Amino acid sequence: MPRSPESGSAERNLLLTVCTLVAVAGLTAFGSAYICGFVLDGFASSETMVLLITDAGLKSDDANLERKLTAATAALRTCRDLGVALGMGCLGVGVAALYRLGNQNAS
Repeated sequence: MPRSPESGSAERNLLLTVCTLVAVAGLTAFGSAYICGFVLDGFASSETMVLLITDAGLKSDDANLERKLTAATAALRTCRDLGVALGMGCLGVGVAALYRLGNQNAS
């Protein structure tokens, strides 16, 4: 049974919506990964936090502050890695959706 023109148009619109949402989610994920990376680079810069970060690791008078800074650094690394993973997933879904959209246009 052949498809009606209406169902093809609805499927195309749905695919375009998915592509748009995936693109926005991917850009957001890569943007948050970039911001986390920027903050992590600031933590690692010897000019930014001279008293807190040394070549031997984090050094501070206050053990609680040192523990919080270590936890914040680990959390930022996790957010950065999750952002990159989400962005790569969105890229894969976007490529698959665009491939399918291209195959529909060829038919």
